[in-house]
Amino acid sequence: MKTLSFNAKDGVMKLIPTDPDDLWVIYNIVRDGDRVYGRSSRVIKLMNVGARPTEGKRVSLFLGIQVEKAIFKRMNDKLRIHGVIIDAPEKYALKSRHHSITVYVGRPLTIIKDEWYRRELDMVERAGKWKTTPILIVAIDDDECGIAVLRQNTLQIIAEIRAKLPSKREPDKRTSATISYFNDVLNALAMEWSREEGAVAIVGPGFLKSSFTKFLQKKSPDMAKSMSVVGLVNSGGIGGVKEALRSGVLDKVTKRVRIVEESKEVEEVLRRLGSGKGTVSYGVDSVTKAVEYGAVDFLLVSDKVLREAEDEERRRLEGLMRSAEHMGGRVMIIGSQHEAGVKLLGLGGIAAQLRYVIDTT
Repeated sequence: MKTLSFNAKDGVMKLIPTDPDDLWVIYNIVRDGDRVYGRSSRVIKLMNVGARPTEGKRVSLFLGIQVEKAIFKRMNDKLRIHGVIIDAPEKYALKSRHHSITVYVGRPLTIIKDEWYRRELDMVERAGKWKTTPILIVAIDDDECGIAVLRQNTLQIIAEIRAKLPSKREPDKRTSATISYFNDVLNALAMEWSREEGAVAIVGPGFLKSSFTKFLQKKSPDMAKSMSVVGLVNSGGIGGVKEALRSGVLDKVTKRVRIVEESKEVEEVLRRLGSGKGTVSYGVDSVTKAVEYGAVDFLLVSDKVLREAEDEERRRLEGLMRSAEHMGGRVMIIGSQHEAGVKLLGLGGIAAQLRYVIDTT
């Protein structure tokens, strides 16, 4: 994310998303009632001399809308911000009509807020500083292989490949089947790597991951140069990918990846719950009391809960986040598209790490 300018007094920020992950950041900072300005297109019907509308023509124009909702589709990295037009060329008479601005990587956007929350500014600042290379994770064992791409904010499953390896009592057949299995994995990996050219991390139990590493080095030396980690996890497949994220095997290449930070904070909440020491609360009512006591050190809120809340409930959540920040706490929005986010949803979509034990009964 490139921030072109920010006027804190007027709440005006001009920025350019430079990466698909920046669209996710914008999705999470744009709120109902914000004003968003950008270039868009719209079918316009002009009046001719006989006062009849002409055939519609799509025109490009710069306009502003008051936000009602934002829709982000991770599969195709598409962000649309929907609202009511508040500023547009007068000749088109578009004010008060509804319109959606599609946000594109590389296209400037202006966001105006009555108040910028600290966590929103932190997200923009983080996006501007941390440009990480995507990480391709391969979790492989004798039964299956899972391939996923880890970006700054999301984990996307690319392929799940089943192995059909004969018994070790049939070494010739097993060798042939293993080569075929490795080729299937390599083809799926190469297709994604050609688009991402990210770091490659190979994990799994036993010796098969090492055998595939050697196979990769022989068959695709260019891709092998991007290999950063060969680590141990207990299984292959998507389960192995998720274990690699939790276990710290990938720490060397994921220090600045947002999803890893989110996973660690959610795991810390679960650890505190398991310890029974009381330095954690979850659920809106319990967290509200913790905020009122000024006990919140780190507040975690699900993006799904925040986006899907009714107006009154969302105002309550936003108020909790604002109060926690004003009392020196930190706030993190947790993406719901990965395992840690699902775990947080299981706790009601909101949890807090506390500075000290309080009575929340």
